Amino acid sequence: MAKKKVPSMVKDQQLIQRRREQMVKGAVALFKQKGFHRTTTREIAKEAGFSIGTLYEYIGSKEDVLYLVCDSVYEEVRTRLESLLTNETVGIDRLKQVIQSLFKVMDDMQDEVLVMYQESKSLPKEALPYVLEKENAMTAIIESTVKTCCKEGHLELSEKAIRMLAHSIMVGGHMWTFRRWSVQKEFTLDEYTSLQTRQLLYGVVQENIKMDKSI
Repeated sequence: MAKKKVPSMVKDQQLIQRRREQMVKGAVALFKQKGFHRTTTREIAKEAGFSIGTLYEYIGSKEDVLYLVCDSVYEEVRTRLESLLTNETVGIDRLKQVIQSLFKVMDDMQDEVLVMYQESKSLPKEALPYVLEKENAMTAIIESTVKTCCKEGHLELSEKAIRMLAHSIMVGGHMWTFRRWSVQKEFTLDEYTSLQTRQLLYGVVQENIKMDKSI
């Protein structure tokens, strides 16, 4: 799926990147507070630190800002997740590390992730498939780790079971953000991660006697 082209009157790519990062930061704060539809482009420009005229030199519409927010958040989540993963762990320990790293990223970026999922429904039709594909790419990182465990003989799962486990891990990460009003009052991040890891992998343990019994 091709990335949406956001129009810009400016040719300097570094300046475009810098200005759009400012827009994204300002937009996230406003969307969290007021929502996408109640936020104006003038407010986004002010929050970003420049005029409405300058804003429209780098975008074509308010929907472009929302698209940039979603694209930026996905890229940041993916980059942070990959940076937390090391090559020192293997097998089930590697899968545990993926879960732990994903949940940490979701905690660090919970405002951005919450805004992205709440407002993505307002994306233009031509942009939504690309953003959804980004979600699949995130899930694929987890799925790849599970598949590696299977190839190495640590797990024995069908393709559908692998996919389901990857989706379940993603949902576990999302829940820390989406239900933070309740979950974060009851558990610390470490407690939540530990309990979720046990519950997410419990069914896999039952099917695979080779799995580490310490889970």
